[in-house]
Amino acid sequence: MTDATAMVTPNSRLPAGSLRELVHVAFPLVISAGSVSLMNIVDRSFLTLLSVDALAASMPASMLSWTLMSIPFGLAGYTNAFVSQYEGAGKPDRVAGAMWQGLLVALLGGILLLPLIPLSPQIFRWMGHSPDVQKLEVAYFSCLCPVAVPMLVSTVLSSFFTARNRSSVVMWVNLVAAVLNALLDWLLIFGKAGFPMLGIRGAALATLISTGVGTVLFVIVLTSEVRHHGYPFRATFGLDVELLRRMLRYGIPNGIQMLLDVGAFTAFIALIGRLGTREQAATNLAFTLNSLAFVPMLGLGTAVMTLVGKRVGEGFPDLASKTVYTAFYLSGGYMLIFALIYLSLPELILSPFLHGDEKEVFDEIRPIVIVLLRFVAVYTFFDAMAIVFGSAVRGAGDTHFSLVFTVGSSWLLMVLPTLWIIRHDGGLYACWAACSAFIMWLGVGFFLRFLQGHWKSMRVIEHTEAEAPIDHHLS
Repeated sequence: MTDATAMVTPNSRLPAGSLRELVHVAFPLVISAGSVSLMNIVDRSFLTLLSVDALAASMPASMLSWTLMSIPFGLAGYTNAFVSQYEGAGKPDRVAGAMWQGLLVALLGGILLLPLIPLSPQIFRWMGHSPDVQKLEVAYFSCLCPVAVPMLVSTVLSSFFTARNRSSVVMWVNLVAAVLNALLDWLLIFGKAGFPMLGIRGAALATLISTGVGTVLFVIVLTSEVRHHGYPFRATFGLDVELLRRMLRYGIPNGIQMLLDVGAFTAFIALIGRLGTREQAATNLAFTLNSLAFVPMLGLGTAVMTLVGKRVGEGFPDLASKTVYTAFYLSGGYMLIFALIYLSLPELILSPFLHGDEKEVFDEIRPIVIVLLRFVAVYTFFDAMAIVFGSAVRGAGDTHFSLVFTVGSSWLLMVLPTLWIIRHDGGLYACWAACSAFIMWLGVGFFLRFLQGHWKSMRVIEHTEAEAPIDHHLS
């Protein structure tokens, strides 16, 4: 067996573990995730033109949708770890089999969410927001919930490309979807070019249509790739009980973690709404601006998970460690730049949002958001730690620790303190201090778990007899 540093990835012919390989995989994924962030920003920017109530309603409704979709999304997203490790182990038949099982989970998970729509009025009533905001929350959620089906399917389909260093496909599909979403937002929210004026429902419908178009594009490109590269999708079509069981074993903790983690933020946002519509709108804006930094780094996290999975599948965990630290240096620097922007240019980045007809209300929100951005600037570097090191250990299969640590921390350090603060007539900034403490603790915890090195001996795919690491040499 040759030195691992001589390896090159089979598709890109880039040195394994190098900065070039990481950038090759991560850059399109960062752009893809950034396009998702852009979709949210465009939605919120247009909704501010409707009313402060529409802005306030958008985030609780979308967060509830994400919460309910979390378990199937966590399962569908973990398809990436299986496909990456099978690709690294040189098993195209298992790559195809894992894709089919992931698609089965995605379809069932998305369909099973639809009966929950009638329950949304009671859920938003329980949140205790103002009646006008509640009506908008129900309307937005009811139209947004069906997005789960194409979104989950797209998540599975995209793993086929990221695992094979073809993440540029994911980038272009998501960019097309983002541009289409922005156009449909303008047409459907405000009723332009002969389209009906649907208000907040139009924003959700635009997301549904653009996500569906993205799914169709993934199917078209995947069909062409399979035809040219010989992955046996036809031969492996159907239920593989053993493989599905293995995927559920590792994916369910990932899904439960996502459910309780996203649920914690949903609870946090719902509790903030009890302070008042202005506080809720300001929090929504602060998190939306935070997504400029946070969401693109999720693309880097996907790249880390992909490359760690491949290196573990190939038998070179030390090479994976090199990639993880490189990703951390990149993400940490990126986050620090945004921290400076949040501190020094808050008025500039707020300008696209605070331009609605309710000028007096927006003038009251502006100074609140500026203070909240200072909290974001403090914790944003720790966000980078949580994303990179958390993705690394999950990519190797350390999902049970991730579940217990993330869920326990989010509820004990953020949700319960926020509930206590509100019940004792505390203010918005005290609630945000609890949220910031949680995120900082999360980053440190995942870093320490990564340093322990347990992930190096983990795998999510089955072991075979006399299995040895696979070398890919320069030809």
